[in-house]
Amino acid sequence: MVLPFLFCIQIPQMPTQEMNSLPAVLVLEDGMVFHGRSFGKIGTASGELCFNTGMTGYQEVFTDPSYYGQVLIMNNVHTGNYGVKAGDVESETVKIKGLIGRNLEEKYSRLMADDSLQNYLVNQQVVAIEDIDTRALVTHIREKGAMNCIISSESTDVEALMEALKKVPSMDGLELASVVSTAEVYHVGDPSASIRIAVLDFGVKRNIIQCMADRGAYVRVHPAKTSFEELLAFEPHGFFISNGPGDPSTMGDVVETVRSLLLEEIPIFGICFGHQILGRALGFETYKLQFGHRGINQPVLDKNTGKVEITAHNHGFAIKAPTEGVFNTVFGPGEVTHVGLNDGVVEGLQLLDRGAFSVQYHPEAAAGPHDAAYLFDRFVDLMAKYPRKVGAR
Repeated sequence: MVLPFLFCIQIPQMPTQEMNSLPAVLVLEDGMVFHGRSFGKIGTASGELCFNTGMTGYQEVFTDPSYYGQVLIMNNVHTGNYGVKAGDVESETVKIKGLIGRNLEEKYSRLMADDSLQNYLVNQQVVAIEDIDTRALVTHIREKGAMNCIISSESTDVEALMEALKKVPSMDGLELASVVSTAEVYHVGDPSASIRIAVLDFGVKRNIIQCMADRGAYVRVHPAKTSFEELLAFEPHGFFISNGPGDPSTMGDVVETVRSLLLEEIPIFGICFGHQILGRALGFETYKLQFGHRGINQPVLDKNTGKVEITAHNHGFAIKAPTEGVFNTVFGPGEVTHVGLNDGVVEGLQLLDRGAFSVQYHPEAAAGPHDAAYLFDRFVDLMAKYPRKVGAR
C-alpha cells in the first residue's frame, strides 16, 4: 500500500504587535458587568450593543458603515483565525466602535492574508475585549433588548464607567447617515455606459456599487443631503437609496427628496436603510427592533414566488406595513414582497404601477450568500421598462 505524500505549508505571519493583554471590563446600560481580557487598542469605547450571527466575513462586517456607532458581539467562538486582507473591506476604515468576542485570535492561517486581527484593530484604533461568555451576553440582549454599553481596558472602575455610559446617546432619534456618507461626489464604472445610476449615499457598501457597475452601469455617488435638483442634473436612468446607520425617522428632508424622485417615474431601488427611507416616503412608519437582525443566515420568503432566500442582514429598525394584500399610497398601489421567516418583519416592498422597490436585507452579500443577487438584474430590467422621463408629473 502506497501512502499519499503529506506536506505542510508554513504560512508566513506578520509580526504581531505585542498583545499586552490586560484585564478588561464590559458594562451594560442595565448594570450587568462582564470581565475579560484586552484585545486590539488599549482604551475605552462605547455605543449600542449588537450581535452578528455570521461564522465568516468579519472584516467585511467591521467595515460596513451601517455598524457605525455600535459595539459588536461576534457570535462565532473564534474570530480572527484567517487574518485580514486589504481587499476584504466595504469601506476605507473600520466602522464599529468596539468588538466583543469569546476568542479573538492574534494568529491566523490564510495564505492571502496581509496581517493579523490584532494588528488590524490596533492600527484602526479599535478597542476590543475577549474571553467573554458571548452566549450568555447574547441571550441577555435577546431577552432585554438592545442597549448601550461601554468596554474598557484602561480602567476597570465599574462605577466610573457607568457614569460615562450615561452620556452615550440612544440610537433612537440618532442621525448617523450623514456622518458616514461621502463628502464629495464620485463615480464608478464606464462614463460611456448606456445606464446611469445616481446613488444617495447613507453609508453605501463598496460591493453594492460594484454590483451595479458589473451590470454595465455608470454610477455616480452623492452625499446624503444632496438636493433633488442635483440628483436630476446627472440625468440618471435609475436612483439607488443606500444602506446606512441610525434612525430613519431623523431623515425628513431625505424622505421629501425621495417623494420628489417618485414623481419623476424613474426606477428606484433601496437597500436596508434605503428600504426604510422608501417606506417612509410611501407613508409608513418605522420602528426599532428589540435586538435587530445581523448575520448572513436569515431566511426570507419571497411572497410572489414562494421561494425562501438565505440572506445577509444588518439593521436595527424596520417598516410597519401590511404584509397581506395590496396597499394604496399617493404614488399608486403597492405590496409587501418579502417577509422574514424568523419574526415576520417586512423585508421587501414595491409599487405596482411604477419601478420602485426595496429590500431590508443585503443582496450584494459581502459577506453572505448570493441568493438575492438577482435583485440588481431586476433593477436594470426596470430601467429598460421605465425609460427616463425627467420632468414627468
